[in-house]
Amino acid sequence: MLELNFSQTLGNHCLTINETLPANGITAIFGVSGAGKTSLINAISGLTRPQKGRIVLNGRVLNDADKGICLTPEKRRVGYVFQDARLFPHYKVRGNLRYGMAKKHGQSVR
Repeated sequence: MLELNFSQTLGNHCLTINETLPANGITAIFGVSGAGKTSLINAISGLTRPQKGRIVLNGRVLNDADKGICLTPEKRRVGYVFQDARLFPHYKVRGNLRYGMAKKHGQSVR
């Protein structure tokens, strides 16, 4: 399970969430512009750090503001596909995903 119970303020925008989500398969986040989708994903992935609360993935604490715990992005084991081409712009989404999978498993991916 992905347990999200945190608050994060960025400029004038405050994101507060208290939800528990399944932590298997693929989860898509959608909403209107300015709803906090990117802020949510950045907090889960470790690209930003919530000022209050916790993020727990399958019992493993990724972020706990009170205890000063904040795992770095590479230690979180969370995948993130950016909306625009930030990895390899000459690849489509599939190519970027395949690149990461091949490196992880040391084999080619179809």
